[in-house]
Amino acid sequence: MTKQIKLGIPKGSLENATIELFQRAGWKITVSSRNYFPVIDDPEIVCSLVRAQEMARYVESGVLDLGLTGLDWILENEADVEIISDLVYSKVSTRKAKWVLAVPEDSPIASVHDCAGKTISTELVNFTKSYFNRLDIPVQVEFSWGATEAKVVEGLVDAIVEVTETGSTIRAHGLKIIETLLETNTKLIANKKSYADVWKKKKISQAALLLRGALNADKLIGLKMNVPKDRMEQVVAILPSLTSPTIAQLYKSEWLSVETVIEESVAREVIPRLIEAGADGIIEYPLNKVVNKNDV
Repeated sequence: MTKQIKLGIPKGSLENATIELFQRAGWKITVSSRNYFPVIDDPEIVCSLVRAQEMARYVESGVLDLGLTGLDWILENEADVEIISDLVYSKVSTRKAKWVLAVPEDSPIASVHDCAGKTISTELVNFTKSYFNRLDIPVQVEFSWGATEAKVVEGLVDAIVEVTETGSTIRAHGLKIIETLLETNTKLIANKKSYADVWKKKKISQAALLLRGALNADKLIGLKMNVPKDRMEQVVAILPSLTSPTIAQLYKSEWLSVETVIEESVAREVIPRLIEAGADGIIEYPLNKVVNKNDV
């Protein structure tokens, strides 16, 4: 019987980005609208779609061996899990999300200490309670089922703790941010017993390595070109690279083949300069993974 690990895919806003990330890492995941168990082209992995808010709880209990969720939901569930790696999805967001304390612009609340005796609405109830308990500030924290900003605007509560990236949505509702309570990003987490198992740890480590490699490649492209020997120094001086470019002699020719990896954002500036310096036949190609020693 084939050994397997159980992988949780976050259902919702990160679902498509996670599936795409796994594909670039080397696994094809197919989701059906009719069930919660995606198919993956690896007999050693079985998948389940799980809400990010619940992922840490299922990983801690061993229902899942491995999953992806935010630091916020790990803390909210007070889950005892192994955090394997940070996974920053640049195609979803290039910055960490923040859970902030916000109040109406005309509120007399100017600091967290002014919240004493007040009612706060949030989806992150346990974390918010713990935060104010650590500061010894008595507050009433209630769970929000959604439309959290509207509750404080309508005067149903005194303040909210809500997630944001730039704060623009908070401000658009006529609110001001008083304090940042937590910065969060996506984590790859594992069940501690699973991670102590030799076979499962090896499989989990394989997934972590290749996922990090896929993320490393997210903003990079490969460049390949032909360069006359007498123009090599001028071309190499233009080329940024992770280490140094690869150079090979073309068969029975005074030309060299040059290959390197650069950031995609600089390619549009570099390619015209390479042509001017004497390079020819420039090929740009996407990368699936860039795996470094420090990713191991």
